[in-house]
Formats: sequence, structure tokens, C-alpha cells
Amino acid sequence: MSIFDNEDEYYMQQALREARAAYDEDEIPIGAVIVCDGHVVARAHNNTERLHDVTAHAEMIAFTAAANTLGSKYLNNCTLYVTVEPCAMCAGAAGWEQIGRIVYGASDEKRGFERLGRGMLHPKTEVVKGVLAEESEELMKKFFKAKR
Repeated sequence: MSIFDNEDEYYMQQALREARAAYDEDEIPIGAVIVCDGHVVARAHNNTERLHDVTAHAEMIAFTAAANTLGSKYLNNCTLYVTVEPCAMCAGAAGWEQIGRIVYGASDEKRGFERLGRGMLHPKTEVVKGVLAEESEELMKKFFKAKR
């Protein structure tokens, strides 16, 4: 039995599918899924290259889609599943949206928000890290190895 909730692994698998889609489109392979009340309300992957937009991170696209689906700018009853630790921009947006939980796979020591502290998140936001981290890390390594 894993140390993680099977539900977290299930939804992280869906985020990994999004990350693989990004990889196939020659985007940095990060995928995100937002779940609210047991239903996926948004899914996205990085689109910074296709859109020529440095803010087109998987999380940002998923936040917009979830807010539109739910008709609310607040996502306090939702969980963001993302394959790689969110950057400061995405964590800041998560804070403004008051996301209930963030579950991520691989840590990002260079650009991840955790090195800056969790102060940018809403105080009630729960963070779970390391869910299917190996799969997320391997996809990132494979992508960047091919770029070198």
C-alpha cells in the first residue's frame, strides 16, 4: 500500500496523461487536473511554446478552465493535481483562488514555490508532495535530455 491516498494517485495519473500530451507537443511536460467534489472540472498541460506566452503554464490554464466551469473565482473546495511543484506565479494564483489542496509529483528546487515558503498560498491550503514523483521526474528528464 502506498503512503498516498489512492484517489490522489488516480488523479495524478490523469495529470501525467496531460504531461505526456505536452511532451508530444514539444512543450515542457507538465500536466494539471483540478478536481472538485469528486469530478474533474479542468485539465491542462503547458502551452507556453504554442501560445508564445510564458504564463501559459498547465496550472494557470487549469485555473481558468475550472473557474469558468464552476462559475466562481474561488476554488476552495477543489484540489489541484500537478506533475511538478508549481512555480511562484502559479502558487500565487492558487493563493488568490484559495485552492483547497495542492498535490504535486516532482519537486522543483530551482523554480518551485516551496523554496520561497508557503506564504503565497491561502493559509488553509493543504499541500501534498511526492505523489508519483518518479514518473513525473522521468518525463522531465527525458524531455530535457532530448533537448541537449
